[in-house]
Amino acid sequence: MTQRCLIVVPTLSTKQIAKKQVDRNLMKFEAVTIKDIAKELGLSTSTVSRALRDSYEISAETKKLVLECAERLQYRPNPIALSLKEKRSRSIGVIVCEIANSFFSQAINGIESVAYTQGYNVIITQSHESFDREVTDLDFLASRSVDGLIISVSSETQDFEHIKKFHNRGLPIVLFDRINEDIATHKVTVNNFKAAFEATMHLINGGMRRIACIVNPSHLSITKERIAGYKQALADSGIDYSDSLIKYCTKGGINGAEVEVAVNELLDLNPRPEAIFGLSDKLTVGAFKTLQSRKIKVPDEIAVIGFSNSELTELLSPSLTVIRQPAFQMGEIATQRLISLIESKRPSHDFIKEVLDTELIVRQSSVKPLGRVKSSGV
Repeated sequence: MTQRCLIVVPTLSTKQIAKKQVDRNLMKFEAVTIKDIAKELGLSTSTVSRALRDSYEISAETKKLVLECAERLQYRPNPIALSLKEKRSRSIGVIVCEIANSFFSQAINGIESVAYTQGYNVIITQSHESFDREVTDLDFLASRSVDGLIISVSSETQDFEHIKKFHNRGLPIVLFDRINEDIATHKVTVNNFKAAFEATMHLINGGMRRIACIVNPSHLSITKERIAGYKQALADSGIDYSDSLIKYCTKGGINGAEVEVAVNELLDLNPRPEAIFGLSDKLTVGAFKTLQSRKIKVPDEIAVIGFSNSELTELLSPSLTVIRQPAFQMGEIATQRLISLIESKRPSHDFIKEVLDTELIVRQSSVKPLGRVKSSGV
């Protein structure tokens, strides 16, 4: 007769299982080191180190054993140790106001596309339009020994000493979008004057004369250039400029409430504007959203146009007329310029300011139906 042996496996209570799961979660991750490989193979750490560096002092058989063990244990070189040895971290720091902003997310894609192919990692930080956060981000990235920085300054930034401090100490820095002319380095921006001029002329050619602007803080480079283009279009068309039609948003639209207040103030004017021009991504979409919430018919009552790189603007009802910036290309160029500074064997003194063209995409929000356009004057 065949005897059967019954093996009893003790079962764990729910509480015991939960405790084991907690214990696993509390385990601290520890990266595999050269010491672990040396212990596994019974070799000295110096032998393992030389084998990993493909030293001629180590036999081919030992190198093979070490490399196989390193792969099995999932060993990866310590980037901090390598950076100390090579005096380079192979990393680039990026400071933008907000990653969720479609313009900056596309620029970051451009940055990473170049950095990745050149063997650099990218560390991204957000200022959230705060000067203090920008200073903190810059200090953090510098403390991580990044090889260089790409920066678009916050809407609050008027003092650039925190950037100049590191720039003067030799840290490669490239500015893009919101730039400062006093810092001698590469800069990447768009033709803001031309973009605003063309957008304003589009509205004027559509029969609109009372055109309002919702803008970033007045000290920003992009604000100055875009307001100048807007004013030139008015002047060329014989339309008087009015301060009452300009509304500044100190947080650059990242705070939706301030855009809502600005739009409501424009709606309280008598006569109302015939069009609203948003001079940045958040301001444009925020203005459109406020008009929709107030049941203002776009473009019948008020037309809307503005800077935006969001793909969703085409899906809005009505679809939104936008000025699209070559954000991806700006990120690519900024990174190429930065890496050229990082890898240059001599200090650079010849810097380039890249000024790219924008694209005006005309849709429904800026084209008033025939017979409904009134020229109210200013």
